[in-house]
Amino acid sequence: MTQLTKDLFAEARKLYPKGTRVELKEKMQDPHTKLKAGDKATVQFVDDSGTVHCRWDNGEGLGLIIGVDAFKVIE
Repeated sequence: MTQLTKDLFAEARKLYPKGTRVELKEKMQDPHTKLKAGDKATVQFVDDSGTVHCRWDNGEGLGLIIGVDAFKVIE
């Protein structure tokens, strides 16, 4: 996992501003979610730990962890 610094947090907030659309590139490691590759979400915010909080199109509200979860910007 990538160690995030204050500068990287700022960069993450620029890369993933509120309203950015993202897509999972592979299934998440979280055993409590049914999200899979190809699922899409809208970014809500990036917190101070580097988690990209999202609202998924299926209604789920689960954050992406930079350096752990594989995702890409689609819009």
